[in-house]
Amino acid sequence: MLEIIDLHAKIADTETEIIKGLNLKVAAGEVAAIMGPNGSGKSTLSYILSGREDYEVTSGDILYNGESILELDAAERAAKGIFLAFQYPVEIPGVATMQFLKVAMNEQRKARGEAELTTPDFIRRVKEAAGDLKIDMDMLKRPLNVGFSGGEKKRAEILQMALLEPKLCVLDETDSGLDIDALKIVADGVNALKSPDRATIVITHYQRLLDYIVPDSVHVLYKGKIIRSGDKSLALDLESNGYADIIGEAA
Repeated sequence: MLEIIDLHAKIADTETEIIKGLNLKVAAGEVAAIMGPNGSGKSTLSYILSGREDYEVTSGDILYNGESILELDAAERAAKGIFLAFQYPVEIPGVATMQFLKVAMNEQRKARGEAELTTPDFIRRVKEAAGDLKIDMDMLKRPLNVGFSGGEKKRAEILQMALLEPKLCVLDETDSGLDIDALKIVADGVNALKSPDRATIVITHYQRLLDYIVPDSVHVLYKGKIIRSGDKSLALDLESNGYADIIGEAA
């Protein structure tokens, strides 16, 4: 589903290169975890996949279902089924969460050639998904992320993912700032979306999230490139021994 080929990327309008020859393949149905120390380029990779304009790809390619997405903007990538759950979701005053969800869902349906949802169908879907994530419907009447706790913001991101039904889900440190109960709820929401035609990339510092979202593959990102790949046992090894040995071998 996703193939990243010798990708190099920098911060736009600067010479600061963050991604330095990154290669990665993620198949449909796969859960791939990306781990690495601070400053390795993990969040930058998530932004580049989603089409954020702050970064410029200088060489290499990103293939999604066999087609390059480098020329597509963020909205076009979203329409094709690429979703990014932010580490720090942005507050948007004046935009009601329910209205945001309805517009986003209908835009996705339009991109797939489907009819817009009726209001009763929309409300039914939101109530079902919100119930699974233990989200109070009163919270969804408020402006998007405004006044939400850290856990509420992360659950709202997973709610969006559940309703939009993307094909490539990128979770950028979704576990950041969550207590154990919120972590379990978020993980259950992600696991409920697993399917043979959907791929998930989980970006995290810590093994604890991977106790609940069990990865098929684990990749260590350091200084803008993947330096080690393995199965879920690699994450356990990192938890026990840290990154020093792997980084030393790659040096």
